[in-house]
Amino acid sequence: PPMPPPPGAPTARILFLTDLHWDRRYTPGSAATCPDPLCCRGAPHNGPGAAGLWGTYGKCDLPLHTIDALLAQLPNASSHTSDGTGDTSNGTLGFAAAYWTGDIPAHDVWQQSRGDQLRALRTVTALLRARLGGLRVFPAVGNHEATPVNAFPPPYVRGNQSAAWLYDAMAEAWQGWLPPAALHTLRAGGFYTAQVWPGLRLISLNMNFCSQANFWLLINATDPAGQLQWLMGVLADAERDGEKVHIIGHIPPAHCLRSWSWNYYRIVSRFEGTIAAQFFGHTHLDEFELFYDEETLSRPVSIAFVAPSVTTYINLNPGYRVYEVAGSYPGSSHAVLDHETFILNLTEANAAPPGTPPRWRRLYGAREAYGLPTAFPADWDLLVRRLQDDERLFQRFWFHLHKGHPPREPCGGPCKAALLCALRSGRAADPELCRPLRPALPFPRIQELWRQQQLC
Repeated sequence: PPMPPPPGAPTARILFLTDLHWDRRYTPGSAATCPDPLCCRGAPHNGPGAAGLWGTYGKCDLPLHTIDALLAQLPNASSHTSDGTGDTSNGTLGFAAAYWTGDIPAHDVWQQSRGDQLRALRTVTALLRARLGGLRVFPAVGNHEATPVNAFPPPYVRGNQSAAWLYDAMAEAWQGWLPPAALHTLRAGGFYTAQVWPGLRLISLNMNFCSQANFWLLINATDPAGQLQWLMGVLADAERDGEKVHIIGHIPPAHCLRSWSWNYYRIVSRFEGTIAAQFFGHTHLDEFELFYDEETLSRPVSIAFVAPSVTTYINLNPGYRVYEVAGSYPGSSHAVLDHETFILNLTEANAAPPGTPPRWRRLYGAREAYGLPTAFPADWDLLVRRLQDDERLFQRFWFHLHKGHPPREPCGGPCKAALLCALRSGRAADPELCRPLRPALPFPRIQELWRQQQLC
């Protein structure tokens, strides 16, 4: 099991961005409600129901100036907890690295062309480079990067139907951040590995090869790009070399096709001593998925952190995450020690006088908010049990889950049972993982409630 770092050991802060969803047609003053799948675009109008300057609660994505404002204020936000100890804390803006797990374009999926997707990729990448300076960014591929959305053919598909147009553009855009070997596998299949700092390796997975919405996987859903086989090879090498590994990806493992998801769960269980942390996005909400030993499903071995989105879609505040991890020193676990979530309160920001820069604020820190002794898998497992019995604590979690803007409808018994079950489920469609919670609902009903919760 991971051990807390010794007193005075260096820590590192990692900036985590996911689901930016830049809408280049976002127009302040336009209609915030509309019959289309995406609103806040078109001609401005006076009166109530108009899109705000910085973003809008509703079926809307973000203007570029809101994403820019987030990045511009990072030096101020990053001073909250950075203690500057150890080499890995002294990166740009107080961060040692940034993990960026995809979904760059907006939700206007019925209008998108390859040119639109490439413009979004290049524009947002350039913005990150300009604002983050020399900070190394490790990206992952989201499901919205392709057009049609979710369409990621396996690498053996050649010609115009292949995904080469996208992967080649990514390799070109990200070449300053990634080494040549990583760019090679990125071009081939949208995944790669690279060293973050001595002793810590990053693996960026293309989770579109497990996506329930990727129709190409009807041909082969087991390991369509040989990615799981490649993953096991990288983990075996890391284990041999004494490296720890951070895994990043877009779609969380429990949202994957069942065969892929269960195989991935088995790999995490096998390499529990090597995988120090897992980081995902996609759901737009602030949640997590626990992994247990395969024999008894009772001993927590890993946790997949699912961070909230930068975008507002649907009915949320913009947000981002900062992880504190054990730094680079001999014997470091490189595990997550704590995390903080920052938001922009849209009600305040849009009501401020014109010209006022938006004020991003710290919504909460995980250990402080939930009374966690450490932030290891066993602590999160215990938290799920506490959430079951402590209603005040559950309401706090529900508030954080929605980035400080929860739905009007409260989370009653069925909703709570489904949510707690999801937090224990690191693999898809496994009723055994929910059984210790003694849910009053049959598992098919729980799955039905999960589907209703999906915002993305």
